Amino acid sequence: MTETAQHSVIGKPQPRIDGPLKVTGMAQYASDFHFPGILYAVPVEATIASGKITTLDTEEAEKMPGVHAIFHRKNIGKIFRSTLGPGFAGICIERRPPFEDDVVRYYGQYVALAVADTFETAKAAADEVVVTYSKEKPNVEEDLKAEDDPDTVDTSYGPEHRLQSERGDAAAAYASAPVKLDQTYVTPAETHNPIELQGATAMWDGDNLTIYEESQGIVNMRGVLAQMFGLPKEKVRIITKFVGSGFGSKLWPWTHCPLAVAAARQLGKPVKLVLSRKMTFQSAGNRARTQQQVRLGATQEGKLVSLQHDYVYHRSMLDNYHENCGEATSFHYSVPNLRVHFGRARRHIGTPSDMRGPGAVPGLYATESAMNELADQLKMDPVRLRVLNEPKIDEGLGIPFSSRHYLECLELGAEKFGWSKRNPEVAAMKRDGLTLGWGMGGAAWIAARFAAAANVDLRDDGTARVACATQDIGTGTYTILAQLVSEKTGVALEKVEVALGDTALPEGPTSGGSMATGSLVPAVFAAADNAITSLLQIATTTPGSPFEKRKPAELAFEAGRVFVKTDGSGGGVPFADLLKRANVRLVTGSGKADATFGSEEKPKFSTHSFGCHFVEVTWQPEIARLRVNRVVTVIDAGRIINPLAGRNQIEGSVVMGIGMALLEETHYDPQNGAPINSNLADYVMAVNADVPKLEVHFLDYPDKEINELGARGIGEIGLAGFAAAVTAAVHHATGVRVRELPVTIEKLI
Repeated sequence: MTETAQHSVIGKPQPRIDGPLKVTGMAQYASDFHFPGILYAVPVEATIASGKITTLDTEEAEKMPGVHAIFHRKNIGKIFRSTLGPGFAGICIERRPPFEDDVVRYYGQYVALAVADTFETAKAAADEVVVTYSKEKPNVEEDLKAEDDPDTVDTSYGPEHRLQSERGDAAAAYASAPVKLDQTYVTPAETHNPIELQGATAMWDGDNLTIYEESQGIVNMRGVLAQMFGLPKEKVRIITKFVGSGFGSKLWPWTHCPLAVAAARQLGKPVKLVLSRKMTFQSAGNRARTQQQVRLGATQEGKLVSLQHDYVYHRSMLDNYHENCGEATSFHYSVPNLRVHFGRARRHIGTPSDMRGPGAVPGLYATESAMNELADQLKMDPVRLRVLNEPKIDEGLGIPFSSRHYLECLELGAEKFGWSKRNPEVAAMKRDGLTLGWGMGGAAWIAARFAAAANVDLRDDGTARVACATQDIGTGTYTILAQLVSEKTGVALEKVEVALGDTALPEGPTSGGSMATGSLVPAVFAAADNAITSLLQIATTTPGSPFEKRKPAELAFEAGRVFVKTDGSGGGVPFADLLKRANVRLVTGSGKADATFGSEEKPKFSTHSFGCHFVEVTWQPEIARLRVNRVVTVIDAGRIINPLAGRNQIEGSVVMGIGMALLEETHYDPQNGAPINSNLADYVMAVNADVPKLEVHFLDYPDKEINELGARGIGEIGLAGFAAAVTAAVHHATGVRVRELPVTIEKLI
């Protein structure tokens, strides 16, 4: 075993290197930065969801002491619309710039902006602005009927064919199938609610713009804002040192950010704008409501012969966000006849956006629920039904999977959970006076890479530095980057400095789609290799070096030391000594990795992660008390770089899944279109008391099609399919089949 292998930090649990900063309060989040002369901005929000502004009276607000300006359409200055660029560059979910016109399209839309010396004064001034409207009745209807869209529609991510996938004749096969299931499943609008509120601090230095923002995609944000303000991207700098979670709500720029930028431009001072919790329910995204019809046709033995998945989701009046519920449908199970088709329904709401596991999470709730119902109809074990319909290839694309161990997930999950002891009869299982319900569901999530670049420095004090314009959204990216550099160079983890969260660094990936880690591995490894190559060149060209007469190809680098290959891995010269001898403070290597996500080239392999959930609920009918009591989750997500952080990610997904299944729902008032439960008292989420015993297992099969470590992202796979496992367990315990989330007590009694 080489020294590098002995000291490998990959695959071992590593505490967060940024943990001490967070627990001591030293970590600076976007709204923690303060600058001389800073001003505070508070938006004025529309109190209707449909209509037009007729008058906007700012006179009294402008007279208030400490108020610098009340901005609106006539004085905010020009803000351009951004456009989607090649390679998914410049994504912006709400394209309409703030104050572009006088039309109100959702409750809480910003109609003016108060800027003052203090937040309290700005809030008072915003409240003093009087706005009158010509109102129309908003449409926030929950029943979704698809619009008469063309076959191909524009979305925030580019054109999409409404007929997403088709093979065989699904309708004819369904009509002749011996066993049929036809059900509709509904998921409600949900709101992200990260603890750190969205906000931006903007400042100008001449025509150079700097923004402190809690972004999940700083490089994308730079591109969008450069377009909106007519600047070359080199003139825009985004800084995001830490993010207090986002769950997708901070992936793309929202309208508060260009408002802060425009106000700072007009006033010549830094401007800070932080949203209230209520505002995040209105103008910072939501998971779209979905209505999904799933029709399954099968033989009496349980083989699928037809699968039809037709879904509709809500969207805002102007924007084209796409909730891709059919993302996993075409490949998850083997079926010769399949059709996946979607429709859209406009509503007077703030635009929906990505929320942890967008598309696939609500989509798999529907299809996995249908599989569970089909198993009950066939009187078959639901695990057995899934095993029977395991595909040999991705039948949607007609190509092999790069790595698929779904059956092993099912086998291990069933073993760890004790599934063989399940009595399939409703309400037949009891423990301690409670009725038990057992359910399960399968999971899938895309695995791919964004483009990424990184620099790695080897320094003459024996430390290393890695730099990349990505961001850590609480998932452990700081630690992962340190692990990658430590693995390549042998520099101890605590001696690796990680610089990220700044667009002045090499362009890094967005933290979305569970793709950041997989994208960073090849870029960081290439940068480290190039730094080592430069070091070996120095070692052979520096006068007085012990390797002066050698060729770089004769040398090796391991465990932070340079040695001659034929001498073995023992001994060697520390790289810091070589740099000092050469009077070189550091050597830098740069590395890049191309994107696989969105590539126009036809892939050779289908790359996805897989998993399953086994859930136990307890039901106490006397007091109508339902609780998720036990969970076993098994994940096949390639090589797990940091099992400690990885397990934490899956546990967080499961807790979020409990909220999705049992608690979370955003309600809109049909009279004025306002989100009714727009606070953390009325919007109910899973808390510590709702969290059961969680057991997480990783299979840890490397997938070398993604990167040389074989690591895939795991942020979202833990939520996929979970709600279907819960509703199956609820039916097993109560006999009630809930097909519209969340499972409320009213639906059970």
